[in-house]
Amino acid sequence: MDVLDIARWQFGITTVYHFLMVPLTLGLGLMVAIMQTRWVRTGDEKFLRMTKFWGKVYLINFIVGVATGLVQEFQFGMAWSEYSRFVGDVFGAPLAMEGLLAFFVESTFLGIWIFGWGRLRKGLHLAALWCAVIGSWISAFFIIVANSWMQHPVGVELGDDGRPVMTDVWAVLTNNTALAAYTHTILGALVVAGMFLLGISWYHLWRRRHDGIDTVDDAGNVVVGEAQGVPGRDRTDHGVWIWSLRVGAIVAIAGFLGTVVTGDIQGKLMYEQQPMKMAAAEAACHTGSSFSVLSLGDPGSTDCSDVVTLIEIPGVLGFLGTGEWGADMPGITDLEPQYVDQYGATIPDNELYGIHAGAEVNYVPVMWVTYWGFRLMIGLGGIVALGGVVALWLTRRGTVPRSPWIMRLALLGIVAPFAANIAGWIFTELGRQPFVVAPNPDPTGVDGVFMFTAAAVSPGVTAGEMLFSVITLTLVYGIMLVIEGYLMVKYIRGGVAASMPELAAGGGHGDDPDGDEKRDDVLAFAY
Repeated sequence: MDVLDIARWQFGITTVYHFLMVPLTLGLGLMVAIMQTRWVRTGDEKFLRMTKFWGKVYLINFIVGVATGLVQEFQFGMAWSEYSRFVGDVFGAPLAMEGLLAFFVESTFLGIWIFGWGRLRKGLHLAALWCAVIGSWISAFFIIVANSWMQHPVGVELGDDGRPVMTDVWAVLTNNTALAAYTHTILGALVVAGMFLLGISWYHLWRRRHDGIDTVDDAGNVVVGEAQGVPGRDRTDHGVWIWSLRVGAIVAIAGFLGTVVTGDIQGKLMYEQQPMKMAAAEAACHTGSSFSVLSLGDPGSTDCSDVVTLIEIPGVLGFLGTGEWGADMPGITDLEPQYVDQYGATIPDNELYGIHAGAEVNYVPVMWVTYWGFRLMIGLGGIVALGGVVALWLTRRGTVPRSPWIMRLALLGIVAPFAANIAGWIFTELGRQPFVVAPNPDPTGVDGVFMFTAAAVSPGVTAGEMLFSVITLTLVYGIMLVIEGYLMVKYIRGGVAASMPELAAGGGHGDDPDGDEKRDDVLAFAY
């Protein structure tokens, strides 16, 4: 078994798992901060309940995200030490900023927010949450800066030992690839949060109708009711869910439209910086301007010999790549000889490459991954936007239809933006193979700065050690997935009352530090 393949599988599994939590943390954190801001400004009970319910779910997701994210940086030193040596002078700055600045701000102020209920003034308590959310967004920025440098190295020069040395940190931080990827990621996170709010709120509104709490009049407008003696199932509860649903739908639609714009910018940058990746994403085997709507071939193919394009639209590919309709874009068969001329037909015959030394290099990524990953990302995003529009129309009279099938579709819709985000990242990372640090055909980059993935793995690690590691981590992550799923389902099904036990007790909400509410309420919210 190949150490390199196992190491790549391990990093892929752990990274994809971790990224399930990241967009929800980034998007939902902002939503909770806005909800609490509305409560502080208006005093409306509905917004307090929303803050505590969605805040509870946000915390569960955040904690699991932190635990799974720690593994990523350990892997750099343990499984990918040669890679760490190569990029260390560059990665040190953004990763240090992320760990020592952004993450400490994020985690410290989130702790203040958790334990500040009933202890801090409303304004200070709200400020703590905003600081935590801003910290998480800054943390994401530094991570994407590091990743984007691997896609498009800038701000460095080659040292005497052949390793890149940072000479311009500002160029690294303002890398056009990083700025485009960051805005795309943040907007994608808002789509995730929007559909999360929409699906869960739909479920609770449906339950209220199913249980006979809410009804509709002859005109189809909602008649909001109450369940006597059931904590949290009152008229305010209806306001929590209908407001969350409609805001979630609007955020999801706006987020998708934003990702279309930023995705177009990224596509044009990729054609300049990584033309092979984008050619593979479009199954563009030959130079031309036709956009493939549907192409078929061998799923394991890394060449164009068996690719058949069934449906295509003339001229579109040139517009996507350059903004000029009908412009010719380089195809795989023309790009491959250029890559061979620039970077060699074989991996260098060096002991650093182990068993891969002297092996023939295939510069075409696995085409079915890039082709369908690209389309899944776009297609699922479009489904989300359509779902948001339909949700706004169906809830225009203040409630949801009684159909359980529509409710199940709304819940299933939560999965779509998660899958779109994952498909996009898999496309981004696998599409640059066989490089872990992609070279720069773009003249704004730095010539000669690239690294084959085969050279990045730790030389002292055996296949047995890597296999044990990937199996162990997968099992641990599987257990964590079960735990998070259990907690999520428990508190989501429990509704607002599950996150506000003071409702059942008939007491206060622990929101006034000058009041007489019980101070142990904060622990019930946190745990």
